[in-house]
Amino acid sequence: MPQYDYLYLGDNARAPYGSRSFEVVYEFTLQAVRRLFDDGCPLVILACNTASAKALRTIQQRDLPLLDVRKRVLGIIRPTVEAVGNLTHTRHVGVFATPGTIQSESYPLEVNKLFPDIVVTGEACPMWVPIVENGEAEADGADYFIRQHAERILQHDPQIDTIILGCTHYPLLEKKISQFLPPTVKLVAQGNYVAHSLKDYLQRHPETDSQCTKNATTTFLTTESEDNFSRMAGIFLNENIRARHISLK
Repeated sequence: MPQYDYLYLGDNARAPYGSRSFEVVYEFTLQAVRRLFDDGCPLVILACNTASAKALRTIQQRDLPLLDVRKRVLGIIRPTVEAVGNLTHTRHVGVFATPGTIQSESYPLEVNKLFPDIVVTGEACPMWVPIVENGEAEADGADYFIRQHAERILQHDPQIDTIILGCTHYPLLEKKISQFLPPTVKLVAQGNYVAHSLKDYLQRHPETDSQCTKNATTTFLTTESEDNFSRMAGIFLNENIRARHISLK
């Protein structure tokens, strides 16, 4: 949907959120949502599994009525879960995610709401985000940390045939992860599912879509240094990105 205007806010100075407490993740996420609302965004996507797991529901139920009833905040767990039901044949699904997302049990809770027959096994992978952010995703040294979690999740449940990559960093490790899994196991990266879900949401909610401006612009904000952000963004997007530094409070 290139016609829309996008405002990306990365709280890179305080990331990763994966090992932080519920209270801290909620506080940081609410600060970011408020900032995006103040900058004119009518719809905010929490493009982080930890934030979606630990902060989304509270913000939707408690804070939105006080901030602006016309605005919306969505997460990225539900769109992924909705897709899983059509992907697994054994009805045994795994989740690779940060410790915070696994501890929240958001994936098994959401999966079982829609598909009570699916068994969900989570595996926390605390080293995978630092591997990506330090530019080691292709390095041989990453193999040890990837292999141990791939083997462990299948030891817990050998019937798994579908594994969700429950962190925005993990698709950069997808090729390596696949090396340590049987070819019958499908890896589910979230990007396309979240994008299609957003498109569908805007079609079903014209009142929200009408608030979104459409000048085909993209603006990047970061709480880190602009140079550090540009380096990290280059890893993910394979293009030169320039961001503007902001503070959250």
